[in-house]
Amino acid sequence: MPKLDNYIERKKSVLTGQESLELLYSLKNFPVFMGCVDEVSDEDIVADMDWYICRDTGMIQLKKLIPLEVLYLNQHNEGCGSVWREHYSAFSKFLQVYAPKNILEIGGAHGLIAKDYLKVIPETNWTIIEPNPTIVDDPRIKVIKKWFDNKFIFDGRIEAIVHSHVLEHTFNPAEFITNVAKFLESGQKHIFTFPNMFEQLSRKYTNCLNFEHTVFLTEHFTDYLLIKNGFKILRKEYFRDHSIFYATEKIDVVTLQPPTDQYNLNKKLFLDFTNYHEKLVVELNQKIAAAKQPVYLFGAHIFSQYLIAFGLDVTKIKGILDHGINKCGKRLYGTKFKIEHPRVLAGKGAINVILKAGAYNEEIKKDISENINNKVNFW
Repeated sequence: MPKLDNYIERKKSVLTGQESLELLYSLKNFPVFMGCVDEVSDEDIVADMDWYICRDTGMIQLKKLIPLEVLYLNQHNEGCGSVWREHYSAFSKFLQVYAPKNILEIGGAHGLIAKDYLKVIPETNWTIIEPNPTIVDDPRIKVIKKWFDNKFIFDGRIEAIVHSHVLEHTFNPAEFITNVAKFLESGQKHIFTFPNMFEQLSRKYTNCLNFEHTVFLTEHFTDYLLIKNGFKILRKEYFRDHSIFYATEKIDVVTLQPPTDQYNLNKKLFLDFTNYHEKLVVELNQKIAAAKQPVYLFGAHIFSQYLIAFGLDVTKIKGILDHGINKCGKRLYGTKFKIEHPRVLAGKGAINVILKAGAYNEEIKKDISENINNKVNFW
């Protein structure tokens, strides 16, 4: 597979702007796209995933970034499953507490949060700015096909800016929050949800940091960026080990205080994560070599790509499973595997499935065990 040669290099700390970066770990030849494609594998591009840490603050970040047109080849995250449905519903209820009637949502390709909110507060003017919308036509929701950046202009009324799992995708979260602040007047709201990254990395979830999530944006650093840009934090709510909901309000007071140093804490956390996966893959490879029954891998996504990058032996893997209907029949980028629905396990008796899908493990196990094949052995 060809290697990317046109990186966007980020040599400075995203928090301080200083050249204070120290190499932590490099994963070689990692697929640049975490979704599924129809094309043959010869066209897949790989790149080195080089993680650095800021010596002054402990912010972990990628140094070499993938150009957006390569990184977001097409939409890949369907947000399917019970956990995501609960997340959208819970965030909609969190937003309903403040009941804004004029909302600008950044991202929101599928429009699920908007639709849920409009069921309760139908008189709301809801606008989505999204470069690749997948929302089905809904006359109640206006869609602007653009990126939200410092060049974006909006002439509609705003009471609140909303976004869900967008902040962690920004290459410069400090600049993103500054741009949000410029759109709002004192008293207006900025309400959003994003991954609980500290919890996820602590639990060794592989969907925490990747080519799309290029900054270890913990609660600690998020609070700092919000306060620095004149946002008062009104309320937080924690959704499982999955996400944090923030409700903030624009105020006239800006606090210019540097973030406290998280270097030792975050460095240990990250190296524990890499050490764990190196050992895990050795154990999995031993199980694969000794297995008498077929072995499948679950997750047509970053979950499988990370295990493979850490050295998982795929020579005896029968296939990759995923519940995403739109993924089935396609190939996971960076691999030879075409995706199959877990229903292919029905009637096959004892089967081994490697499952490391973070916060979604239990719902996946439950569905397969109760509805498809109760003899599956999960590794």
